[in-house]
Amino acid sequence: MTRDRHADSERPGWAPPILQGDRMEAGLRLLELDTRRRLDGLLQGNHLGLVPGPGSEPGEARPYQPGDDVRRMDWAVTARTTVPHIRETVADRELETWLVVDLSASLDFGTAACEKRDLAVAAVGAVAHLTRGGGNRIGAVISTGEKLIRVPARGGLAYARGLVRKVAETPRPEEGTRGDLAGALEQLRRPPRRRGLAVVISDFLGGMEWQRPLRGLAARHDMIAIEVLDPRDIDLPEVGTVVLADPESGRQREVHASALLRKEFAAAAAEHRAEVATALRRAGAGHLVLRTDSDWIADTVRFVVGRKRRWSGGAA
Repeated sequence: MTRDRHADSERPGWAPPILQGDRMEAGLRLLELDTRRRLDGLLQGNHLGLVPGPGSEPGEARPYQPGDDVRRMDWAVTARTTVPHIRETVADRELETWLVVDLSASLDFGTAACEKRDLAVAAVGAVAHLTRGGGNRIGAVISTGEKLIRVPARGGLAYARGLVRKVAETPRPEEGTRGDLAGALEQLRRPPRRRGLAVVISDFLGGMEWQRPLRGLAARHDMIAIEVLDPRDIDLPEVGTVVLADPESGRQREVHASALLRKEFAAAAAEHRAEVATALRRAGAGHLVLRTDSDWIADTVRFVVGRKRRWSGGAA
C-alpha cells in the first residue's frame, strides 16, 4: 500500500519527525524539543514520573477505589475499619527504568504521518524525559528479530539522549525476519533486577508467546505496555485490488478489498487487539495506545495524568 500523508500531519506535535537517513540528527533534535516543550507545558506543576506513587517505603492508608492495585491492600486497616483500604507507598528516590523496544520488521510500516518505528522512537524519548532526574537510571533491550541489543541502565541527560539515538539508529531487519518479543522480555527477566519500571514498546502483532515472560516481569516490576498502531493494522481502505505483504514472513497476497473482506479483516483485527488488551490487563500492565494518525504526545499526557490520579485516589 502507498504511504498516505494527511494534511493534518503538518500540525505541530501531531507526529514525530521522520527519523531516517540524513534527517536523523535533525529529527532527533526536533523530537527532543517538541517532547520537552509539550510535556513540560501540559504537565506543569506535576512531578513528571510515570510511577508517582509506588516505592519501597510505606505511606498512608486510604479507602480502596475501583482500579486500584489489589496487591497494595492493607488488610490490617481493612479488618479494623470493615472498609477496604490500600497502603500508599512513598516513591523511591532512585528509579531504574528498563525499556523493551520491539523494532521488528512489522514496525517498518506507516500510512499516516510517520512509520510505527518512528513512533516507537518517540515513545522511548517520552519515557526517557518522564523518568529522568533525581538519580534515576534508564536502560534498554532492543530487539529486531535478527539481533538483540542490550544498553545498560545509567543516569544523566546525555546518556538518555544517547539511548534515544541508539534506538533510532538500530539497523532495520531484513524482510522475512520474524520478531522475537518474547525473547527480549526473557532477556530482561534474567538475571532478576531491583524493583523498578519496565516499559514494553511494540505493535504486539503476531503470536501471543510474549504473555508468560510479560507476566513474570510484571510480578516484580511496575509495567507499562505501549502499543504502536497504524490505521491499516485495524482496517483496510476501499481501494479495489491491493497487494498485502507480511514483512516478518515475506509472504505477499493480491486481494480485492471487497466490503466483505474489509469487514472480516476489521473483525479479526479487533479480536486480536482485544486479546492483547486482555493479556496486558491480566498481567497488571498499564496500557497506552499510540497511533500514527493521532497526537501521540496528547495521548501520552492523558495516560500519565490518569495514572497519577489513580495512584492518588482520584477519579480515572
